[in-house]
Amino acid sequence: MIKDYQSQKELRDHYDVCIIGGGPAGITLALRLAGNGRRVVLVEGGGHEYSPASQNLYKVSSSGLEVYAEETRLRFLGGTSNHWAGRCRPFEPSDFTVGPPVRLPGWPIAYSEMERNLPAAMDIVDLPPLSGFKAINATLDGVEFEADRFLLSPPTRFAQKYAKELNETEGLDVFINCNCVDLEFDSKTGSIATVVVSDYELHRERVTAKQFILATGAIENARQLLNSESLAAGGIVSKDGYAGRCFMEHLNVDLGTFILKDGQGTDARQYFTTDAFVMEHRSGKGNVTASLVAEVKSYGRMAAIKSFFENLVCEVGAAHKIEFIAKFNCPGDGVLGTLIEQFPNPNSRLSLLDERDALGMRKVNVHWELSPEDRNTIKSIGLEVAKCFADTGLGFVKLEECVYDVDLRLKVNPHAHHMGTTRMSTSPEFGVVDENCKVFGVENLYVAGSSVFATGGACNPTMPLLQLALRLADYLNHQMGPVVGRYS
Repeated sequence: MIKDYQSQKELRDHYDVCIIGGGPAGITLALRLAGNGRRVVLVEGGGHEYSPASQNLYKVSSSGLEVYAEETRLRFLGGTSNHWAGRCRPFEPSDFTVGPPVRLPGWPIAYSEMERNLPAAMDIVDLPPLSGFKAINATLDGVEFEADRFLLSPPTRFAQKYAKELNETEGLDVFINCNCVDLEFDSKTGSIATVVVSDYELHRERVTAKQFILATGAIENARQLLNSESLAAGGIVSKDGYAGRCFMEHLNVDLGTFILKDGQGTDARQYFTTDAFVMEHRSGKGNVTASLVAEVKSYGRMAAIKSFFENLVCEVGAAHKIEFIAKFNCPGDGVLGTLIEQFPNPNSRLSLLDERDALGMRKVNVHWELSPEDRNTIKSIGLEVAKCFADTGLGFVKLEECVYDVDLRLKVNPHAHHMGTTRMSTSPEFGVVDENCKVFGVENLYVAGSSVFATGGACNPTMPLLQLALRLADYLNHQMGPVVGRYS
């Protein structure tokens, strides 16, 4: 049953599993584990809908590249599925067999560990399991790019779709407006003894369970670990450790513009790097979308005025003459959009601040930066796209100078795909969780979601994070053994 912790302080004395975070990963785990007879509590910091009081707790400071951490997350039941666009693409076998060209290992698990949970993950987001991930356009001839393959979920809004199950699944308690503010580690047992939860009036209680799972997103998962003084005292997290490090995003780069030759059509084309390309260039993977601008779009308080003048400039053909003042694309222009893999980089990280939020937790700074290997990926993809357009007779590409001149500042934006701050590894030397998503050095603390990604690939993270959540549910059900009777 879903209860509001602001008014219903009805926590049970003990649970089998306590899950912190009510997004896609947390809801999936809660329903799977409770459906197998476990006594589960799911605590979600937000309510049923967006509220400033909850969302304000997502405020972070930022250094390096701007990640827009507050604007790209939603802090209420269902998490970011509440504004998810629905794009689904699973990882590829090569994501698990080829390590990144940096001083960090790749995934410690085999691709088969992900693949076996793909049909169930597709069902969760309303995709027919036998539909397959189909190419949406013809490929560019050659070995560099192939047609991208993905499916679109309706998209699934987890809080709405699974409302009945969250309310009626036996053994499952769901508390909204119930914020986790501390993880209490017992160094004698090597386990989390309790987690401390709080409402917005700072009424606090302790939740006890056999197993605990963090499922609050890449930034908050790491923040919860870093904020725990008992985990720090026990040597589980440290300033020099990997908790909070290797923050990854998918790169949205302004590659440039293009002109199609006559007879090539106007439909958008989406291409994906081949394994051969990645191996040859020692680059990351990437999707490139080639589309024609249908209309000038402006945003903000002055949107109407800006749209009027930009359309006027386009009509008289003077856009290139005012580029030094403002750059925008006119209807009919071809633009190249991207979703490009970023490699794990320990210097892209979260760090604690002295300032505290309204619940008393220390805030964090997100430092996001690109590595030379990332710039190589962008340059390689840009140059090869331009070459393939010309070689195949599709058209001509004009790249932004900063794409091929790595000494220039790059125009890059995030995709709101936060990954990697509690990365999976074979040892704490290079990560935070082991191959079963268990935090190194803690017997009963697990992490779910894209924060455990060892590499980010170039696919949207929702599908693979669900595959990992299903895998974790299976693992915990096996670890906890058979259910003896049902709890009242």
